[in-house]
Amino acid sequence: MTDLDFLHVSIADQMLYGFTGSRLRLRLPVSTALNGVGERNGSGCTPRGRHRVRARIGEGLPLGAVLRGRRWTGEVWNADLHDQYPGRDWILTRILWLSGCEAGYNRMGSVDTFRRYIYMHGTPDSEPMGIPRSHGCIRMRNADLLELFPRVPAGCAVHIGEAACPDWSSATLIQGFAD
Repeated sequence: MTDLDFLHVSIADQMLYGFTGSRLRLRLPVSTALNGVGERNGSGCTPRGRHRVRARIGEGLPLGAVLRGRRWTGEVWNADLHDQYPGRDWILTRILWLSGCEAGYNRMGSVDTFRRYIYMHGTPDSEPMGIPRSHGCIRMRNADLLELFPRVPAGCAVHIGEAACPDWSSATLIQGFAD
């Protein structure tokens, strides 16, 4: 069912837009970095530019599955577990691991998105969407990520940009898989 071939993350909108060809198929709220945008290792910023989905992790795991080091811990997030580990940056449900495509900008050296472990991943529902709060990754609601994950193939193009996308934020989504 992988029908999306391009994802665009708008920092200004705090929104992910999914496309098949030039047709807008999906619009989901996200939360990008509290520290803003930037590509440097250790910055805690969300990297900009052209990327690809390098790996899809978590297929078949339950909603709220806790992932550490890209492996399922066997735990499923709940409020009690959250209270046991205050301050943990929860990575839940699925991971779409991004790799930069622009050498010297978001790939290789001290600006390598993949080596920075920048993901699109689930987060507790108690975390707000639509405002920057992450440590660099693109956080999503677990239910939204479950909707997105099967639609995105490995290698899918992803662009992360700072500009608002008013035409996309209010556009009617085109449903269905046939063009």
